[in-house]
Amino acid sequence: MRKEVRASHILVKSREEAEKLRAEILNGKDFAKAAEEVSLCPSGREEGDLGFFKRGVMVKPFEDAAFELKEIGDVSEPVETQFGWHLIKLTGYIDE
Repeated sequence: MRKEVRASHILVKSREEAEKLRAEILNGKDFAKAAEEVSLCPSGREEGDLGFFKRGVMVKPFEDAAFELKEIGDVSEPVETQFGWHLIKLTGYIDE
């Protein structure tokens, strides 16, 4: 079971934008550069990096998606929160 995950994310306004961006990333577009270019979150300036976090820190839909990612480098399907639509990339984890 995961104790903590490290993730980066990209925040956009619509599901359609998130789906298009995810397809571009899966076809080779650099996630970090995409975060810098289009993310609406201030973390975009840091290539989307959110650092390590435990359960209970992020909003539930975001947290659930981040903790479900299996392998470093995996990118989530679009995830909706009250902030907009996110793509989440797993960049590290600590298991219990």
